[in-house]
Amino acid sequence: MHFPRLQDVNLEPLWEEETNHKLALKHSLLFSIVDDEKACIVEQETLPDALNYLSKLSLGYPVILVDAESFERLKNKFLEIQTGTEFEDMSTTSDELIEVEADLLEFIRNSQDLLSSEESAPIIKLVNSLFFQALQKGASDIHIESGEKKGEVRLRIDGALKKHLDLDKSILTLVINRIKVISNLDISEKRVPQDGRTQLAISGKSIDVRVSVLPTYHGERVVMRILSQTEHIPTLESLGFVEEITKDLYKLLNHAHGMILVTGPTGSGKSTTLHACLQHISTPDKNIITVEDPVEYNADNISQIQVNTKVGLTFAAGLRSILRQDPDIIMVGEIRDSETAEIALRSALTGHLLLSTLHTNDATSALSRLMDMGIANFLVSSTLLGVLAQRLTRKLCVHCKKESKLAPEIAREIDVPEEKLYFKAVGCKECDFTGYKGRQAIGELFIIDNKAKEMMKDGYNDHQIREAMKKEGMRTISDKLKDMLLAGETSYEEAIRVGLMDG
Repeated sequence: MHFPRLQDVNLEPLWEEETNHKLALKHSLLFSIVDDEKACIVEQETLPDALNYLSKLSLGYPVILVDAESFERLKNKFLEIQTGTEFEDMSTTSDELIEVEADLLEFIRNSQDLLSSEESAPIIKLVNSLFFQALQKGASDIHIESGEKKGEVRLRIDGALKKHLDLDKSILTLVINRIKVISNLDISEKRVPQDGRTQLAISGKSIDVRVSVLPTYHGERVVMRILSQTEHIPTLESLGFVEEITKDLYKLLNHAHGMILVTGPTGSGKSTTLHACLQHISTPDKNIITVEDPVEYNADNISQIQVNTKVGLTFAAGLRSILRQDPDIIMVGEIRDSETAEIALRSALTGHLLLSTLHTNDATSALSRLMDMGIANFLVSSTLLGVLAQRLTRKLCVHCKKESKLAPEIAREIDVPEEKLYFKAVGCKECDFTGYKGRQAIGELFIIDNKAKEMMKDGYNDHQIREAMKKEGMRTISDKLKDMLLAGETSYEEAIRVGLMDG
């Protein structure tokens, strides 16, 4: 029996819903379009099995024989579609999650089978399962680390890392290679750091994943930041800030021009707060433009620009372009350098309301941070309206938290009553044995009033201004953590981690 032969071809898969492709793949029968005609694609080694299965189908497609390499290429594309379809169909039920976890554990148990398998499908499925579980557990980051003898996967849930599973060293390499492939990174390069990104669709949700690969002594490690592109933007009230802060923020947002900053470490909810602010002041008569990296929320009534450094679209370049678009309100995702800071402050000075973020530990430190970037003192004092420093604090699980007492010396050190009952984290099934469930936003709002402006002009440093503002009644992050501790909402350990001792 003679069939047309093709050598070294890159065919595209023909995926038809009515065909059982899973079974066809098992029998090494593939489908594609060749010369504008549907065709069956086979290879020499598995030809009898493929033809035997084809005889049971009433298709009538011509059969084309390709070389082993071309066949493998097409087969991998089919496997991609198959596992992608399975991934898309995953529901968000706990039963499904248990099943996925069972699959994952089975993969790891049968590591030798996995490694000896010529198909890449198990690895694809393993990586997909990792993403699915991370999303189910509400993780913000996936850490894949290489040790001397094995690898480890950890998930950052509610701001803290939690061990997820161990991986065989050989499987680890395959997993990292798979992540590199979907992120368009060079799989052959293992000596230099690489950054990439990918998009996934899970249960109808679009997920943006930022990937960072770093070579370490025992091999590469990968950190993936999961960014869910949600259209649901929370209100300022729903973020959890005390009523006083929310009211004062509303007053600041009423200004026609000036700059409002939100500060805090990575993952403290700064972007969410900014978008909540924008939604509050968004009306049809205002032109609102943002430049972000990445765009985390899809807002219909706002023009959003995605930073792309590869083509020269930085925050500074994006901000310059925005100013030519007749904006009323501008949001810059982050002030990272002196150029962005300079343009931002000058645009706030020339009649625009500008919102942005900075990486500082407290609200008043934003002053020295801007000055370190080379911004003149007078420019900061005349444009800055207020600075909100925020954190996300883990809340104790209500199902398993346990009464406890603080040691007298600790209670005295943090200035809380010694005799009061406090609570500590225990861990149960409800909170995935962490002792915490959910997070609450806490913050301190530094309003640049006349007194603060005078102090800035007189050359006072941010510590001196902070102490003066506290005397004026400014409530700090440390104060809010004490309130949560006294109310039994969080533990002493969590309060310390977030910044109880920072004052």
